[in-house]
Amino acid sequence: MKNLGFFKMVRITNEPGSAPDRVVINVDVEEQATGEFSVSGGYSTADGFIAEVSVADRNLMGKGNYGKASVTYGQYTRGFNLSYVEPFLFGYRMAGGIDIFARQQLASSYVSYDSQTVGTNLRLGFAVTEEIAFQPRYSFYQQKITLPIQYNNCQFSSNTPGNGGPGVSPGNEPFPTVPAGGPGDTFVNFPFGCYSDGEASLAVRKELAQGPVNVSLVGYTVSYNTLDNNKLPTSGLYAELRQDFAGVGGDVNFVRTAIEARTYYEVFNDVVSVFKVQAGNVEPWGGQQLRMLDHFQMGPNLVRGFSVSGLGPRDLTPGTTNDSLGGTLYWGASVEAQTPLYFLPKDIGIKVAAFADAGNLWSYKGPTSWNVTGETLQVGLDSASFIRSSVGVGLLWDSPLGPLRFDLAYPITKYCATPTAGGPEVCDRTQFFRFSGGTKF
Repeated sequence: MKNLGFFKMVRITNEPGSAPDRVVINVDVEEQATGEFSVSGGYSTADGFIAEVSVADRNLMGKGNYGKASVTYGQYTRGFNLSYVEPFLFGYRMAGGIDIFARQQLASSYVSYDSQTVGTNLRLGFAVTEEIAFQPRYSFYQQKITLPIQYNNCQFSSNTPGNGGPGVSPGNEPFPTVPAGGPGDTFVNFPFGCYSDGEASLAVRKELAQGPVNVSLVGYTVSYNTLDNNKLPTSGLYAELRQDFAGVGGDVNFVRTAIEARTYYEVFNDVVSVFKVQAGNVEPWGGQQLRMLDHFQMGPNLVRGFSVSGLGPRDLTPGTTNDSLGGTLYWGASVEAQTPLYFLPKDIGIKVAAFADAGNLWSYKGPTSWNVTGETLQVGLDSASFIRSSVGVGLLWDSPLGPLRFDLAYPITKYCATPTAGGPEVCDRTQFFRFSGGTKF
């Protein structure tokens, strides 16, 4: 009843029944408002300054239906989301939901490119047992990337077939060109900075040349939940298996699998330990090469102390922005202890935490060459033995605007590599401080 979100307080008592083998259960509840109008703003280390306006109701028409409309506008992220859930679809104990969304992520210190995603989700959900739930879904979205001009002004074609290029004849190059260093070689827009201002990775520019891509996939989630409280758990286990199969129409084919498990245990009074493990794999099928955007991108969601897309395979090509390429395999483990501040009232909802994380992301399987330009990509920091780890402390606040978290993390192990052709060393990107937050739910 607490997890329904309809009640502010739930108190359960019992008294003797009409016979020795019977008991009367009394349930006292205090209802709470289920509608929300929220105007919030703040700062995120990943998304910069951000503002959100949302309207939601967890009990539309008094039938437990859920609806939400939200608009987000920030320094690096913008978008909207419309959601509706019917808890008893067609009169059965099965939830049905639909989401319509659009999101734009702008280039920042984490990525060199802008990305736009527009699409919809259709989902079902029903309980198999008291602890096990099954949620099938279908998603369709269109995804494309764009680049600021300074990161895309150095595409080149090699007129010399022996250099690995397509052998474009002089005068028929796809872009205006000027002479370069070698016979028959030409660089595009060379006078305007070229590699000196940080060219985007070959993998990024190849995505750009491909244009908008439609992704159509079916998937499911199987979850196992024995938590005592979904919002503020102190004991129990939550585990889920997620799998998506892309290629039901659309332009890309891949199978993506991810598993995650979290267990909670109250070591001492109000001191809760949390142990979390996670792993994932994505593979192309049907003879297709996996796009860079379909790889896993990992950072603080795997090991705190690393920036967004901060660890794992990276482009080492000298002169580029050294973009994160992502990987097809990852694993992570985390242990954490949480406790309230005893000198503050417990109702304030402030806790402190200490944690240790470890994990890895590896096995890039995207493009490493481009016959249109004759380029090759140098992949580095891509090894199953490169285990990243960190330790840190955090502050958690169940605020009126939603759960907020502040983390200070110190990377114990991070990795660097030197390009084979020379040049500056390229390393995992770290982040000592991270702030994250969410709206009310």
